[in-house]
Amino acid sequence: MNFLRLSAFFVLLSALILQSSCTPPGQKDFSVDYEKFVLDNGLEVIFHKDDSDPVTAVALTFHVGSARELPGRTGFAHLFEHLLFLESENLGRGGLDQMSSRIGGSGANGSTSRDRTNYFQTVPNDALEKMIWAEADKLGFFINTVNEMVLEKEKQVVKNEKRQGVDNAPYGHTGYVIGKNLYPEDHPYSWQVIGSLDDLQAATLDDVINFYNTWYVPNNATLVIAGDFDSDQAREWVHKYFDEIPAGEEIEPLATRGSDLSEIKKLYHEDNYARLPELRLTWPGVELYHDDAYALDILAQLLSDGKTAPLYEVIVEEEELSSGVSMFSGNSELAGEITLRVRAFAETDLNDVYAAIEKGFARYEENGFTENDLVRVKAGIETGFYNGLQSVLGKAFQLAQYNIFAGDPGYINEDIRKTLDVTLADVRRVYETYVKDQPFVATSFVPLGETELVLAGSSEAEVAIEEIVAQGEGEAFELPEDTPYERTPSSFDRSVEPPYGASPEIRVPEVWTAESTNGMKIYGIENDELPLVRFNLRIESGMIAEDPEKIGVSNLLAEMLTRGTANRTPAELEQAIDLLGASINVSSGRQDITLSANTLTKNYEETLKLAQEILLEPRWDEREFELARQSVISRIAQQQSSPNSIATNEFNKVIYGEDHIFSRNPIGTVESVEAITMDDLKAYYEAYVSPTITSMHVAGSAGRDEVVSSLDELNELWQPKEIPNTSVIFPEGREEAAVFFYDVPNASQSVLRIGYLSMPETDEDYYPAVVMNYKLGGGGFASRLTQELREGKGFTYGIGSGFSGTNVPGPFIISSGVRSNVTLESLQSIKTILEDYPETFTQEDLENTKSFLLKSNARAFETLGAKLNILETMSMNGWEADYITQRQQIVRDMTLDEITRLARTYANPGKMVYVIVGDARTQLPRLRQLGYGEPILLN
Repeated sequence: MNFLRLSAFFVLLSALILQSSCTPPGQKDFSVDYEKFVLDNGLEVIFHKDDSDPVTAVALTFHVGSARELPGRTGFAHLFEHLLFLESENLGRGGLDQMSSRIGGSGANGSTSRDRTNYFQTVPNDALEKMIWAEADKLGFFINTVNEMVLEKEKQVVKNEKRQGVDNAPYGHTGYVIGKNLYPEDHPYSWQVIGSLDDLQAATLDDVINFYNTWYVPNNATLVIAGDFDSDQAREWVHKYFDEIPAGEEIEPLATRGSDLSEIKKLYHEDNYARLPELRLTWPGVELYHDDAYALDILAQLLSDGKTAPLYEVIVEEEELSSGVSMFSGNSELAGEITLRVRAFAETDLNDVYAAIEKGFARYEENGFTENDLVRVKAGIETGFYNGLQSVLGKAFQLAQYNIFAGDPGYINEDIRKTLDVTLADVRRVYETYVKDQPFVATSFVPLGETELVLAGSSEAEVAIEEIVAQGEGEAFELPEDTPYERTPSSFDRSVEPPYGASPEIRVPEVWTAESTNGMKIYGIENDELPLVRFNLRIESGMIAEDPEKIGVSNLLAEMLTRGTANRTPAELEQAIDLLGASINVSSGRQDITLSANTLTKNYEETLKLAQEILLEPRWDEREFELARQSVISRIAQQQSSPNSIATNEFNKVIYGEDHIFSRNPIGTVESVEAITMDDLKAYYEAYVSPTITSMHVAGSAGRDEVVSSLDELNELWQPKEIPNTSVIFPEGREEAAVFFYDVPNASQSVLRIGYLSMPETDEDYYPAVVMNYKLGGGGFASRLTQELREGKGFTYGIGSGFSGTNVPGPFIISSGVRSNVTLESLQSIKTILEDYPETFTQEDLENTKSFLLKSNARAFETLGAKLNILETMSMNGWEADYITQRQQIVRDMTLDEITRLARTYANPGKMVYVIVGDARTQLPRLRQLGYGEPILLN
């Protein structure tokens, strides 16, 4: 249950909206059909029918976010995002999560922005009535279940979320500093969606009840049901469960209110976690659906995105100050912002960055943009639009967005028209109106002790830093087993869970296979719901084939392959891809280099030709090599600033051993990357880029014959070669547990990685162990780890466990971030859960596990990404397509005795390593009490 920054939410939705605008002449327009009706109590209901998969999404959205809060009482909307999942009168405590698990749902979730809060889930369509019943309980049968202890526990969860996403993260306080300085103190956007720790702690039960009764009422809500369902039956259920919930008081809309910024403000902050200096400039923008919003979106992209964008040219290519630059326009309901961000290379003076920004703007003012630049920006719009419509939940979000903020779910047509009408003159006008010579807020976030890098004239920003203490006092509590409350009357017995509907017909996608004469294997799934094709070529190489002294070669090679070809400069290649509305990326990991592409069906063959050119005709440009190397070194520095990245890297060193290649970070170290030469890349390319170790996976609106014939030229030009052996030996498992600690002074959270090196996915126990782990930590909110550490004790925002083997052994990992002063208590709770798990797993747990794993297959193949995952699993492991059916049978045959055996074997806490990244001064001494010997300090 996460909060989303509004700007990100609206940028995404705006992108989905705009991207239907490039439908070419003669091509059928695509639209999202819907029907809308309004209940007498004011609840607005929208239906969208899509029977491509036997699933239905239910999204309940309230027109309330942090903007409806009051100064000193911030964070309430986000707090309610959490509270509404905990209990209701008729589902009981934890009832929604338990039901979600039983019915095979995606997991009930929600998000909060400045202006709305939503609750959503996708379920097999036989569970639709159950979800309508559950959402009605949130709206009309919830608030009586909230008491002081429930409130206090959830405060801790939200505070942990803030620590994880803001306080314990590099640059996490940037939004707070910008909001406080861009808007006046009483402006509802001057505080953050998540609120402050002090405000959250000060919230009283009366405050919470009043906030709920004001905003969480039918006449302030939109219910969207999208997917495969019977409209008449669904309408009947909506009336049954929602009609008798009374409307609230009439709610007056808030007036738009922009920033009153009248002068440039410059602030700086020494960031405990940052390793790179970052400069952000934020100008006041416009509110959502303002006529200028469309031109501002395009302006931001033209200025920053791509090798011909003036800001990129100057900052990245010419001045070499950063590996990238981003600029975007975020439009909220009441106001908007235009943001420019540059995360510079280490020790870079941000005054130099600012000078480069001014130089980039001057270049635009002198040269302008061309009509072809507009085409470049708009060509990918259609593809992105369809990508956003692959899931019924994506369409539900879009319909709710338009209904609430435009007053019409069908506003998409007006939105598209305004985008199509944007001209170069509009782009220039909004630049001169909102950016050129306009006041802005500049934030310089620099590493500790590097204030000499901040923008000249900056003042120190006010940032609240939580004091770290050894052990929590006054925050420990246990929820009572049962708390009486007054039940809300109803015309029928709502405590009875509705029955299932007719069982959905689960359609496992049909897979086709082929093999080219050059040895490349081909796997495909044809699906013509949308005019899209996604494909990738996975080459079995990656870090596993590297010289241990030069880790990072395959990653640098992946970086280089998209930086031009033998016949195209980097800019020419980028433009060719963009003009197709396609995306082509190359990435590298431990065991592979993968070229991935996403395109419209009509442009599939042209996109494939570009992918072929990238693969077979590298440019080997020395200048681009140096830029790529700088970019990777910058990423390494950023990882070193992230407690989560540190925890992952240190965990791998411990479980594999310092000398094992899998103990290394695939992107390398600063030392190894600096030692790599272009000749190293060429040698690796010649040795390991071969069709004989490559599989192509294709999903979308392209059939077998079309795909196979499209590969004729690649098959002819790409000749097979003999590949050096890349097999490695993996260490044996541990016999005794041990505790390791990595010190990040003053960390407000401790990041935990607990586990051991387990087995490959091809082991006969692998999937049975995955089944065993579902109730332990793989089942989200239904798992014991979450129920105990988050829902029961409020120690963490999130925790989970899982196996991650491929065709070689991979680790079993329990991951979490916990409040610093309950580090020991959290580890003790995890240890106890693991120790008790084999003997306390019940028949009910088994039935719940089976129900989820079997029913969730109804939604397991909905998107093209999910379909590609099936193909990748098949090719990596050498499996046939019936592996899915075989796994279903494993679930059906699972017994309690087998669960007990698997838990004792694969979830034994006495054979795990416990890696903690946190504040050693306050937390390390206490960890002796865990009982696994003296903790080992790693740094």
